Amino acid sequence: MSVVASPSTHRSWGPTYGIAASCRARHLVATLGGRFSLELGIDVDSGADEIERWALAATLFGNRISTSVALRTYRVLEHAGIRTISDAGGRDRKELVALLDEGGYARYDERTASRLVALAETIAHRYSGRLSVIGEQLVDVDELQRLLGALPGWGPVTVHAFLRELRGVWPGATVPLDHRASAAAHHLRLPLELEALSSLAAVAHLDLADLEAGLMRLCVCHDLAHCPGGEECPFVAFDREQFVHF
Repeated sequence: MSVVASPSTHRSWGPTYGIAASCRARHLVATLGGRFSLELGIDVDSGADEIERWALAATLFGNRISTSVALRTYRVLEHAGIRTISDAGGRDRKELVALLDEGGYARYDERTASRLVALAETIAHRYSGRLSVIGEQLVDVDELQRLLGALPGWGPVTVHAFLRELRGVWPGATVPLDHRASAAAHHLRLPLELEALSSLAAVAHLDLADLEAGLMRLCVCHDLAHCPGGEECPFVAFDREQFVHF
């Protein structure tokens, strides 16, 4: 993705970050993982079809439900041949409810099934069945968020979840750093400003979207309040299995 800068670009962005901070950033992503889209086998860098898949996954992330359940539910839908919101629109609502239940999405099954059907209808009517055309046409982040937020059930949480993994893919996907990522960055003594964090990602040879996702993962699976943080955070010696399941 284009957000990964070359060393020369990094020098123009701000101060050089120490080796320790770069190592913490790299260890974070290596241990907990980066973008949730990549964990699902979705490569948004490769084109519109993959962005359509990510839109379906982001819809599942938008509810107050654990990350693990959202990931599992997407895999259940994909196994059933439902890879995009448009695919979901072609299925019977009762079938969607059953698949959502199978993924563990029982708390929101009825509402989410209706939401998927409504989304598919709206996207078919407004965008000829391709949500990805929105980002191909818009470069203004406010307008982009407004149009996405006008989709049925797509509130600020869903819109942000969707756009943060499209940094460098869609010109308008320049949303602020998620507050959970900021909390984790503060905990690890990493930069809090998006531009500075982007500089650190470049130094650490990471994609900014992966680093932000790794920080979010840390926030939801580690007790930040009762940990000294920084280089003293025991996270640096932990394996993934030692973190709270999220």
